[in-house]
Amino acid sequence: MNATPAPADDLIVVGKIYSVHGVRGEVKVFSFTDPIKNLLKYKAWTLKREGSVKQVELVSGRGNDKFLVAKLNGLDDREEARLLAGYEICVQRNLFPELTDGEYYWYQLQGLKVIDTLGQLLGQIDHLLETGSNDVMVVKPCAGSLDDRERLLPYTEQCVLAIDLVAGEMKVDWDADF
Repeated sequence: MNATPAPADDLIVVGKIYSVHGVRGEVKVFSFTDPIKNLLKYKAWTLKREGSVKQVELVSGRGNDKFLVAKLNGLDDREEARLLAGYEICVQRNLFPELTDGEYYWYQLQGLKVIDTLGQLLGQIDHLLETGSNDVMVVKPCAGSLDDRERLLPYTEQCVLAIDLVAGEMKVDWDADF
């Protein structure tokens, strides 16, 4: 494991180590990619937890619809693997595949100001949630927002009218009173 990470603003959290698997130093991983096995395409991982940063190399991995099992280079002991529980798995954003027009990664939407059709600032996207039917944006109040309410807005074509990453804004069709 190497201790020289990429710059923090180039890293995107794509998963989290939550446990060990077996006795050979493998770790169980929650993947935040879709599909979850896409995490295994990235061989260089930066692990972060409470100020601690480690560079690791993925040797192999396997999984199902709920979690992955990963083998990391140089990690062959169960107790040593247990010490990695709680680390977030990050990869460099420049390794992500290019998207087509109208597609966005979640990290690109976080921080956008959300403006309704009347021009009212509803708040700023804090994070997104994956639900069974559609993703949901958690919009929190920010400086200049209409009120101090947190809102949950669906990330759907009916709600999201336009996204301008350069301006840092998203226009939505949403009743501010809802």
